[in-house]
Amino acid sequence: MSVNKKRLFNELLTKFLLKYEDVDALIVSDHEGFIIAGQKRASVDMELVSVLTALINPVLERIRDEFAFKKFGSASFDTEDNRLLFISIDDNTTLSLVLDTMASVDKISPYAYFLAEKTAQIINASEGDIIQLEIPNFGTDIDTLSDTGRIKEQIYQMRLDSGGIYKFKFIIVGDEAVGKSSIVRRFVENKFSLDYRATLGLNVLSHSLNFYGNEVYFSLWDVGSQEYFKRFRKTYYIGTQAAFIVFDVCKRDSFANVKVWYKELEAFLNKKNVPIVIVGNKIDLVDQRSVVYQEGIELVQELTKENTETDFSYIESSALTGENIEDAFSLIAYHYIMKNKEREEQKLKANLMEQINSLLNKRGKLTISFITENPYWSPGLQILNDVNTLFKCEKLIDDKDKRLYEYSNGLIIKNFLFDNIDIKDSDGVFVIINARNKKHIEQKWKDVIVNIISNLKENKVALIGVRVSNDTDWTNIMEEFNVNEYLEEKMVSLLFFKIGFDYRLEIYDELEVMFRTIINTQNSS
Repeated sequence: MSVNKKRLFNELLTKFLLKYEDVDALIVSDHEGFIIAGQKRASVDMELVSVLTALINPVLERIRDEFAFKKFGSASFDTEDNRLLFISIDDNTTLSLVLDTMASVDKISPYAYFLAEKTAQIINASEGDIIQLEIPNFGTDIDTLSDTGRIKEQIYQMRLDSGGIYKFKFIIVGDEAVGKSSIVRRFVENKFSLDYRATLGLNVLSHSLNFYGNEVYFSLWDVGSQEYFKRFRKTYYIGTQAAFIVFDVCKRDSFANVKVWYKELEAFLNKKNVPIVIVGNKIDLVDQRSVVYQEGIELVQELTKENTETDFSYIESSALTGENIEDAFSLIAYHYIMKNKEREEQKLKANLMEQINSLLNKRGKLTISFITENPYWSPGLQILNDVNTLFKCEKLIDDKDKRLYEYSNGLIIKNFLFDNIDIKDSDGVFVIINARNKKHIEQKWKDVIVNIISNLKENKVALIGVRVSNDTDWTNIMEEFNVNEYLEEKMVSLLFFKIGFDYRLEIYDELEVMFRTIINTQNSS
């Protein structure tokens, strides 16, 4: 099936006119002035468009002669009623924008170069090519050759939970002809073209991948590297949440310019720290290689020393063969997800601290006890100590069986093992039971819970976190934990919750539940 270029042009130009009200008409014409495609507002006289089209080509030829650009360039001039901006797509094709007389050419130019890139894609389209015609919003933030084992180690060095949906924008920058567009095309279409064509300012594509059970949606901004576009690139960088800086392993100057691109990123993003992956491309050209893998690693180490707040990684790829392309995008997705988790964790810490302060302001002292099976694994204890770092801490007891921390703000944190529990003065108790790969509860777990109910004072709170596997029958576990007869004798709030794969964020949530419950019981007593 041949490419329906007329339909593609009609959709693209219509969407563009709907998006940008300062544009009255759009014209794609050949070197003889013949209109290949066009779209105008209903209020615009078609005769005017024809006249303006006739004006464009002689002026363009004159500018080409005067400024000696043959393949690409742009210019603008004013008529009595309109402003004209035209961009040379190639030797034979021109994109013309008819603007309102008060329109700013500088303001519309970044959008015009995006439109020029899409126009070039349609003109050069072959059967099977995917051309995405969505018009991005430039002005607002979006609220993104090593052995395989080494790459996997970089990507999956930390646990990720599943079921998340992440949408983010990231840009791809680097010198001309290093393979930026080829990397994007290989990822989005799983294709490679041997015909090189420089990106005319900007190409924006959308794609997604499933990453460890998370759906990650990419808005990919492939930015033109020509010096002429530098003044527009700041517009394209707005809202960037992650970046590729690509170089050609066969061209040392492109490798040296990675630092130049990083400095531009740093400047245009106002030193906003975003995850950055340095990509050494074209590793299929083994005989021509001039940059070795270790140099890429050393560059990342050097950049990391300069800015410890930014997550840098290094990976090598081949857009020709597809080697490591998906891994490169997985790596950037990993960094972005982890950055999101860090931000989420900071908010959770702030919420917990607010609740702790609320309780301490009313009562002066707050005692929380953690009970675990493993003396070396108590994530609730670790989280609460991390949250309360602004206050001086004195470790009164710190051994395998019992730990006791007393803070200057009145918070007291204890940790006990199952067989050494002393919670009589506790306001809240947090228990973690490991039931992974278990079909039934163990008697010692139930004994621990009965012990807690018996020893806690009335109107206190106990949270029981049960770590389970994906195939655990939670309903059956809860039925076997039946302790209602003990609760009837004691006014204690007992709450069970399931701890899954990404336990850390879940424990933050449950600690918040504990503190809210303590606050509520305090208000009602």
